[in-house]
Amino acid sequence: MIRAIFLFAVLGIGLYVGTQYSGQQGYVLISIASKTIEMSVTTLILLVIALLAILFGIEFLIKKALRISSSTWHWFGSRKLKQSRRNTNEGIVKLIEGDWKQAEKKVTRLAKNHDMPLLCYLIASEAALEQGNKEKRDQYLALAARQDNATLAVELTKARQYTKEQRFEDALNVLNELSIQHPDNPVVVSLLKNTYHHLHQWEPLLGLLPQLRKQKLAEEEEITQLEVESRSHLLAQAAAIRGKETLTEYWKDLPKRLKSIPEMLTCYVQLLLKYQGDQEAFALLKDQIKKHPNLANYTLLPELRLESYQPVMKLLHDVIRRDEQNAEAHSALGHIYAQDGKLPLAQGHLEKALQIRNSISDYQQLAQILEQQNMSQAAHDVSKKALSLIEPSS
Repeated sequence: MIRAIFLFAVLGIGLYVGTQYSGQQGYVLISIASKTIEMSVTTLILLVIALLAILFGIEFLIKKALRISSSTWHWFGSRKLKQSRRNTNEGIVKLIEGDWKQAEKKVTRLAKNHDMPLLCYLIASEAALEQGNKEKRDQYLALAARQDNATLAVELTKARQYTKEQRFEDALNVLNELSIQHPDNPVVVSLLKNTYHHLHQWEPLLGLLPQLRKQKLAEEEEITQLEVESRSHLLAQAAAIRGKETLTEYWKDLPKRLKSIPEMLTCYVQLLLKYQGDQEAFALLKDQIKKHPNLANYTLLPELRLESYQPVMKLLHDVIRRDEQNAEAHSALGHIYAQDGKLPLAQGHLEKALQIRNSISDYQQLAQILEQQNMSQAAHDVSKKALSLIEPSS
C-alpha cells in the first residue's frame, strides 16, 4: 500500500512538473562506453517510474510465491501433526484393548511429528513391556527421557513397571528419589505403599499411613488393616529380641484404639503363648470375653498352657449359663475337656456346638473322641461329615 502511494506521488509530481515546464523539457545525455543515450527529462522521469513499478511488481510476485510455499509447508506439517495425534489416540485404545503390537506400531509411527512425543514413547514402553520385550521398553523410555520436562513422568512409569514385574527393590530405588523431589505426589505415595508392603518394610509403611489418610488415597478400612498388619509384624520383631519382656513393653506403647482391634489382640495373645506368657494371655482373654466377645478369643483358650484349667472352665461355664447357644464357648470347653481326658463331657459340648453351626476342627476333634471311646461307626460318620464340608471348596 505504501509503495502504491509512493508511485502515485512520484507520478503526480512528474505530471505537475511536466505541465509547468512544457516546451522546456530539458536535455539528458547518458554515455556508457562507446554508446550514448539521449532523452528529455520528462522521458527519464517516466522511465524511472516505470522501472520502480516493475521492481515493486517483481517484489510482490516473489513474496506471493514465498507465502504460498510457506503455507504449503505449514499445511503438510499440520497434516502430519493431525495424523500423529490420530495414531496416538488409536494406539491408546489398542493398549486398553490389549492389542499391544498394534498399540506400539500406532504410537511410534509418527512420534517425531507429535507435539508431545513423550506421550508416544511412554505408551510404546507399556506396549513393549506387555509383549515381554524389555529391551525395546528400555529404548522407548530412553527416548522419552530426552524430551522436555520428562523426568517425573518417565520415572513414575519406570516405578510402575517395576512393581508390575515384581522388581520391588528397583521400584523402591526410583521412588525414594521421587519422594524427595515430589513428596506429595499421589502416585508416588500409592506406589510406595505397595512397595513397602511387598518388601515387608513395616516402619516406613506406618510412617506413610497419615499421608494416605490425608490425601484420601486409600479407604479407612484398608489403612486400618495396613496399620494392624504392620504393628503385628513389629510386635513379633520386638518379641524376637528379648521375648516376653520387649513384647509387653511394645504392647503398652500401642495406642488404645489399636489394642481394641480383635486382630491386634489375637496377634498379641498368640505371641504371649509363644513366649511363655500364658497367664498374661488368659487374663487378657478373660477381660476381652467379658467386654467384647468374639470368635478368636474363644479359639485361643484351648491353646493356653496353665497349671490348672479350672479358671478357664469356670469362665466358659459362666458364658454358657448366660447364653446356652454360644457355640464358640461350647467348642472351647469341648476341646479343653478332650485335653483333660474327660471324653464324654468333651463329646457333649462339641455335639452341642455342631448343632448350632458347622466347624471342620470340631468335627475332627469329635471323630477322635468317638474313636477313643470305641465308637468306630459314629467316628466314621462324623469324619464323612467333615469331608463333606471340605469338598465343596476344593
